[in-house]
Amino acid sequence: MQKKVKVAPNSKHPAIKEEPDGSLTVHLKSPLINGKANQELIQLLAKKFEIPKTRIKIKSGLVSRQKLIEIDLN
Repeated sequence: MQKKVKVAPNSKHPAIKEEPDGSLTVHLKSPLINGKANQELIQLLAKKFEIPKTRIKIKSGLVSRQKLIEIDLN
C-alpha cells in the first residue's frame, strides 16, 4: 500500500491525522535535521499500522515535507 504523507515537524505532540482524500498528515516533534524526522515518521507509522519499522519505506520525498510512503501490510 502506498500513502501520501505531509510532515509537520517541530510539533508539540506527535499525531497522525487521516485526510478525506486518504493521505496522512503527520505531526512530528523532531526537526527536519539529519533524518530525525524521517526516523520518527517511520516509528509512528509502524505503531499505527502495528507492523515492524522495516516494512515501511520512504519511496520519494526523503528531504521534503511531502512524501510517498510504501507500507507492506502482508
